Amino acid sequence: MFELETKYYEEHKQELREKYLGKHIVIQGNELKGIYNTDNEAFDNSVKTMKPGTFMIKIVTATDEEGIPRFTSRVYGK
Repeated sequence: MFELETKYYEEHKQELREKYLGKHIVIQGNELKGIYNTDNEAFDNSVKTMKPGTFMIKIVTATDEEGIPRFTSRVYGK
């Protein structure tokens, strides 16, 4: 689940870090769909145009260190 979204993030993480560090981003497929300040804001706005379970919300972090999550994703019923 979310293979395309994870691949998109990995391929663009440097650019995303430079532009959106600390932000909550919404990825659907291989597209960045939105940038928000909070997880709730990202979800509430995304479900207006996309079905829950079809997009991923991630927090853009500065590092990939072991023990520190690279991103946070929420999955909701389809």
